[in-house]
Amino acid sequence: MTNTIVVTDRLTKRYGDRLAVDHVSLTVRQGEVYGFLGPNGAGKTTTLRMLLGLIRPTSGTASVLGSAPGDPMAVARTGALVEGPGFYPYLSGRDNLRVMARYQQAGDRDVDEALERVDLAARGADAFRSYSLGMKQRLGVASALLGGPDLLILDEPTNGLDPAGMADMRRLIVELAQQGQTVLLSSHLLSEVQEICDRVGVISDGRLLTESTVDDLRGGRSLFVRATPVDRALAVSMQVAGEDAVQLLDDGVNVEVGAERAPELVRALIEADTAVYEVRFSERSLEDVFFEMTSTENSATTEEVV
Repeated sequence: MTNTIVVTDRLTKRYGDRLAVDHVSLTVRQGEVYGFLGPNGAGKTTTLRMLLGLIRPTSGTASVLGSAPGDPMAVARTGALVEGPGFYPYLSGRDNLRVMARYQQAGDRDVDEALERVDLAARGADAFRSYSLGMKQRLGVASALLGGPDLLILDEPTNGLDPAGMADMRRLIVELAQQGQTVLLSSHLLSEVQEICDRVGVISDGRLLTESTVDDLRGGRSLFVRATPVDRALAVSMQVAGEDAVQLLDDGVNVEVGAERAPELVRALIEADTAVYEVRFSERSLEDVFFEMTSTENSATTEEVV
């Protein structure tokens, strides 16, 4: 059975009349990359800060590495980058990490390895104030890596990185998970999350809408067919896949069938004397699902207010 690294139960944070996080219950498992998604102001960073013990919940509970958030045992085994890195501007990147390493009981070798992993070894002697936004973000991730933590909590880790830097960061995160470390990250780059995350939690207006694997959330692949006459293509598709598995679109027919049934459908269309112009598999992106869920949630909230 897979161990759970982070568990929350109805975690809630209220600021006066504003409910920032509303009864969020989520689970992060050992060795996975968990993507925490939501629009700006949805409650992602507030949730992460509660998990780190930086702020106290109004109600509900959380467990991080078997301990309460902020417990020294949990803190010692957690690396974090939340709301941008904060370092001494006049110190070099390497010296900043050395300061952090003292708290982690890590040595200079750990500092050099962290700089190497985020591709900052060549600029380690430069002052932090001379770093670009992307370099500052890399140094923040390097700081989180010090001490070889079991859990990494990263808030928008690719913020400010160029495309090559983003690709490097994705590879690093995947490598960390492959080595047994657990990564909980928030990101607004849904294509990035789709590529590297095992499971995701989607939060909107402080409420956790769903928690699922990326594949399950996106659903299965379907077959898009463009053929004429359309009514005949629609009828044939229903005969093959069933009425509930077929949807008429503006530019064709969407048929929910697996790859193994595609030849059967194409053969049936040809035998029914339809002119087949296009047949291709299509699948929803995580971005499609995300906007569908959050727009539905916002509409429902608006209706409740009205």
